[in-house]
Amino acid sequence: MEQRLLIKGVEALLPGGQVAKTDIAVEGAKIKSMGEPDPAWHPDRIIDGTDKFAIPGFVNAHTHAAMTLFRSFADDMPLMDWLRNKIWPAEANLTGDDVYWGTIAAIAEMLSSGTTTFADMYFFMDKTAQAVVDTGIRAVLSRGMAGVAPNAEQAISEAESLFCDWHGAGEGRLTVMLGPHAPYTCPPPYLKRVVALAQKLGAEIHIHLAETASEVCDCLANYGKPPILLMDEVGILDCGVLAAHCVHVSPEETELLRKKQVRIAHNPGSNMKLASGIAPIPSLLAADITVGLGTDGAASNNNLDMLEELRLAALLHKAASGDAEAVPAVTAVNMATSGGATAVGLGGIVGSLAPGFRADICLFDMRKPHWHPRHDRLSLLTYAAQAADTYLVMVDGKVLYENGCFTTIDEERLYYEIETRSGRLTGFSARK
Repeated sequence: MEQRLLIKGVEALLPGGQVAKTDIAVEGAKIKSMGEPDPAWHPDRIIDGTDKFAIPGFVNAHTHAAMTLFRSFADDMPLMDWLRNKIWPAEANLTGDDVYWGTIAAIAEMLSSGTTTFADMYFFMDKTAQAVVDTGIRAVLSRGMAGVAPNAEQAISEAESLFCDWHGAGEGRLTVMLGPHAPYTCPPPYLKRVVALAQKLGAEIHIHLAETASEVCDCLANYGKPPILLMDEVGILDCGVLAAHCVHVSPEETELLRKKQVRIAHNPGSNMKLASGIAPIPSLLAADITVGLGTDGAASNNNLDMLEELRLAALLHKAASGDAEAVPAVTAVNMATSGGATAVGLGGIVGSLAPGFRADICLFDMRKPHWHPRHDRLSLLTYAAQAADTYLVMVDGKVLYENGCFTTIDEERLYYEIETRSGRLTGFSARK
């Protein structure tokens, strides 16, 4: 019999950005009703929602989960120097078990800060998929593929196997996309093969796009057009695309992104730290382009805290444009929830507190000084809330984190595995 939960008397973020006090009835994996439930419906457990703020769980629209292993290993470097001289050499020594435990660490961090869905691109993705199944979170996974790498053929084969073996797994919590890394690591002939595979499988695509000025300059020099136009030429944009970054985008490219219904994963923290630039988010939103928020990996951020990303998204574009209304709190929260759900291809399934949606719910504890006075809940969530305020997180109606404790993760084992494995990979002792 499906478990029935009732979150009673909670302040909740409703579709459209409204906040109201309500009850949330959960039956099995879905939200059954909002408001006072039918008197004939009896819950197995009642969760007291007093002084709690309920939101649809955050959607981290772009990350590399297992890169938690490289957190604080290589900082304060530009992207290509960081990749070529630090990250890629360290990644060459990764094992599947390393990726499994690095992903578990990422999932723990995300759950404890309110994230219920993440979109991931990496390798040993069968291990990432297993971590998702084992912990109960929701994920959209892509096997990263680099056409210039020695394992380019193997990557395509593994991407197909990942889709065939794991798409729809974990009681439907796993979605699989194809993950060509970026235009600068995937030449056009390779990308055309990815397009053909996507059409064969009916899969969508997750790709890094127009992240840095040097990427655009190199693409112009090599192909006579910027990355977004090149992706259109090879057919990538016709496959259903989640494009990470899109920092350097012209008005012409913005119109193309709108026309092709490309969804954007905005990563303000990572873009700032790597000095990649500031994405034109107000212009993209004005063009009616779907924008979600992502943290990128913990090696370039250096955390997976979506509260920080929505705060940065709200603040950065005000400062960059001189317009205090550039990205208001309600827009930032939307990008982190329903907009993110649409960006990763799960719109209508998660991202809203409404009957029929999956019960992916986060409760924040408002019994903290920074939640007072409570003039505007979305303002408080955007500009004042902290990850430590996360009180309860459920996915598909199953409680995965409550009052500081995980229900599916052994923290002591996790910390031992992470410190031991990261020390081997980077040459640093994690216990120094």
